Amino acid sequence: MKVKEDFLLREVAGCYVVVPVGKATINFNGMLNLNETGAFLWEKLQNDTTKEQLLQEMLDTYEITEDIASKDIDNFIKKLKDANLLE
Repeated sequence: MKVKEDFLLREVAGCYVVVPVGKATINFNGMLNLNETGAFLWEKLQNDTTKEQLLQEMLDTYEITEDIASKDIDNFIKKLKDANLLE
């Protein structure tokens, strides 16, 4: 899975936001606010990746259990799919 190219992650005043650019501005109004972990996952999803790869990246980077990391990734992916932000 991979995020669509017409969306950019920006850090604004210490907050992470995803904004549409180009043609995506027609169908997506607004922006998506992310926390640090969400921004981390978004960056990893710039390239085609799997949930297993995301899970390993989370475990390597954060002090978190596999169960919690897996649930967090599932929730994040669901939100991106619901917003039609994944290819």
